[in-house]
Amino acid sequence: MTAASLAFAMQGAQAVELNLQTNKVGAEVQPTMYGIFFEDINYGADGGLYAEKIKNRSFEFPQALMGWQAYGNVKVMNDGPFERAPHYVRLGDPGHGHKHTGITNEGFFGVSVEKDAEYRFSVWARVPQGGEAKIKVELIDPKTMGESQNKGDKTITIDSKEWKKYTAVITPSETIKEGQLRIFLVKPEKAEVDLEHVSLFPVDTWKGHENGMRKDLAQKLYDLHPGVFRFPGGCIVEGTDLDTRYQWKNTVGPVENRPTIENRWHYTFPHRFFPDYFQSNGLGFYEYFLLSEEIGAEPLPILNVGLSCQYQNNVPEAHVPVDQLDPYIQDALDLIEFANGDVTTTWGKLRADMGHPEPFNLKVMGIGNEQWGPEYVERLEKFLQVLRKEHPEIKYVGSSGPNSEGKDFDYLWPEMTRLDADLVDEHFYRPEKWFLEQGARYDNYDRKGPKVFAGEYACHGKGKKYNHFNAALLEAAFMTGLERNADVVHMATYAPLFAHVDGWQWRPDMIWFDNLESFPTASYYVQQLYATNPGTNALPLTGKDGKPLTGAEGQDGIFASAVLDGASGEYVVKVVNTGETEQPLTINFNGLKKKEGIVGATVTTLHADDPLAENSLEKPNAVMPAMERMAIDNRQDWTTVIPAKTFKVYRFQKK
Repeated sequence: MTAASLAFAMQGAQAVELNLQTNKVGAEVQPTMYGIFFEDINYGADGGLYAEKIKNRSFEFPQALMGWQAYGNVKVMNDGPFERAPHYVRLGDPGHGHKHTGITNEGFFGVSVEKDAEYRFSVWARVPQGGEAKIKVELIDPKTMGESQNKGDKTITIDSKEWKKYTAVITPSETIKEGQLRIFLVKPEKAEVDLEHVSLFPVDTWKGHENGMRKDLAQKLYDLHPGVFRFPGGCIVEGTDLDTRYQWKNTVGPVENRPTIENRWHYTFPHRFFPDYFQSNGLGFYEYFLLSEEIGAEPLPILNVGLSCQYQNNVPEAHVPVDQLDPYIQDALDLIEFANGDVTTTWGKLRADMGHPEPFNLKVMGIGNEQWGPEYVERLEKFLQVLRKEHPEIKYVGSSGPNSEGKDFDYLWPEMTRLDADLVDEHFYRPEKWFLEQGARYDNYDRKGPKVFAGEYACHGKGKKYNHFNAALLEAAFMTGLERNADVVHMATYAPLFAHVDGWQWRPDMIWFDNLESFPTASYYVQQLYATNPGTNALPLTGKDGKPLTGAEGQDGIFASAVLDGASGEYVVKVVNTGETEQPLTINFNGLKKKEGIVGATVTTLHADDPLAENSLEKPNAVMPAMERMAIDNRQDWTTVIPAKTFKVYRFQKK
């Protein structure tokens, strides 16, 4: 302890007493307990995790040249080589009065490149009349009047009348944060060149995949050590209507033949309106499964249940009639085959052809997002009747609706129990007061019913742009209740995951980024501290009154939980002081044998002097954990002080 802490304790302050029952090993903490939720909101996929730098690369937006500037003789055609993405552009002779024919792409808030890094440019192209033609590919900075300063610009010879893929590696000689990609028709002047699926990726993607993820963002996911990865999101699963719902079969196979679809988030928030926000589907279900595997998380896909977004569609004709659900149910069956089937099956073979002959080992699947009402229950029941018969080995997730309590919630939970759903997805985006009051939320849940998946949650604190520390602190406090009730709660995922600082629509979010850099928030570190210290079994931990520490009246704002790490034999105690004053803390290790005692501890602290402190691009490390190791003199109790507004993780080593 510090001198100040010792002085505080010596003044006779009443210590908060924690009684840990080391010999009463409780419920197993599921490996999936702490995970991540991904949705293409806030430019989280295209323009974010998905490393493609070209917007509308296949000219499939409703206005085919959205994201592009065309000059000279440019025509949009729609009889291209890819059935589900048929548009392309034809560059022709500029004629008199035009110096050039070409196109320029604005990227996602700019086409960003770094000096001396390598970028893989690719394009499907042809010379429709035969012969040869040349195009010049440039990376330009509009701030320099559009003149290319990069020595790495490439001239590519298009030498076929048939469609071919052409590639070139560009190495910029300068860093450009908000640049553009420009393609000129060079020569001969009378030639025509057709261009389709124009793409620019960093060579150095996550794990080196060509159709890959942005490395710094994927690394941050890996560093979370998530147990489960939910995809492709929430409301985008439903779509604005059924035509714009997410359909996984459109996101697999060759990337150039995946159809572009509307992103329902482009218009949802009038204060952050992005009319050219669409989904390329380059980040599709194969990539999601592969990323899950590579970051060590169980994949959790969510499928449409035959309902479009109920917020926007409250008439029966907007949804699939119950007697016409067969194609939707077949999609679910086929997805299981894609994930787990051997290479002799139709969808298992496609997975193998894409590069992964081994199964992805899918174990759990969600049917519907945050639907509600009898219309959801009757459709889910139809799914479960078929899925349980065909695939009883899979666990199925149902919904408790969009709210953490209330009429829909109260109706759906008994229905999910009746249908024998394996897990029920609860959502709660709530203010600080709500999180302070929810420490005991799961203490009285039915221990024999469906398990809880806290599938979308975040504390919405007031007062800052990104995620301030106090909101993260209250999330940590709330999560002690998840851990303490590990027999009820089997999965939890904070949401949303990503936000582009120039393209955000919803906040708070766990990880923020611009075109070149990214930073974790205090909420990220809370999730990381739980996920890297999950333990294997819950342990009883109570105050001196024999009750759990849930921040209840008389507990001085203290929340706490404990687990046993069966692999190391360590006791892991998590304590959150949400109060305004520091608290002396005594932990009693009850149940140890006479000669057993605690001989050391690793203590990780997340604290900020200013509760409204937040990380940013300018100050990415304003709030971050600090770790220290200490020796303890073989004791069966231990006293310390926990500062105000602090989250501590103690790992105790036993002799």
